[in-house]
Amino acid sequence: SAPFTPRTVMIGGKAAPGYYMAKQIIKLFNRVGTVVNSDPTVGDKLKVVFLTNYRVTLAEKIMPAADLSEQISTAGTEASGTGNMKFMLNGGLTIGTLDGANVEMAEEMGNENIFIFGMTVDDVEVVQAKGYNAYDYYNNCPELKQVIDMIKDGFFTPGNENEFKDVVDLLLGNDRFLTLADYKSYIAAQDEVSATYNNTSKWAEMAIHNIASSGKFSSDRTIAEYAREIWGIEPDYKKLPHPHVEGSKETSPE
Repeated sequence: SAPFTPRTVMIGGKAAPGYYMAKQIIKLFNRVGTVVNSDPTVGDKLKVVFLTNYRVTLAEKIMPAADLSEQISTAGTEASGTGNMKFMLNGGLTIGTLDGANVEMAEEMGNENIFIFGMTVDDVEVVQAKGYNAYDYYNNCPELKQVIDMIKDGFFTPGNENEFKDVVDLLLGNDRFLTLADYKSYIAAQDEVSATYNNTSKWAEMAIHNIASSGKFSSDRTIAEYAREIWGIEPDYKKLPHPHVEGSKETSPE
């Protein structure tokens, strides 16, 4: 009976054969999904879906339909991608850190049309210089402690409580992404997402701003910049003649 904005959370990802931790994270997500999706108390308020073999054909269906895109890499750790821009172009709002292309997107649409959370690059450097201790965040946030303890104590893996011991050890030990430091800010931003989603006119306004400000990320602009700044040539927009003009002999490659 608690107030909760219903959600379906989808994650797609692949792990290289030797990338043990990535495989563990994917397995953990699926274990959480098994518990959540079969919980009668949760019901239809929350569903968890892992997209197997995530690829372009799946993205073509998901990106136009998604309400929210999560781009949550720790500030300063990821290069600019293009997936978040594709969600933006299709009117999906973004919750994310000031990292990668999120920075450019926020500059175009305005911070009021994106849900920014977490540390900045400068904040990360301060935490690293001081010495990151995950237990400072674990011990000072009961909710976060409960989440970690549920994984550690086998709540999602009955009969095999140590299945994700390595994930917990990484989070509390040598986590170069400083994941726990952004937890409170992330949850606060998700609360703002839920409140905004329930204000349909506000959500629609933000989606329109996202779409209208996505022009900068077109391939035409990108290729023109590459031509001028990297290749040293001026783009030519003259239309090329059809390769098979009337009267020409078409040939097939041997």
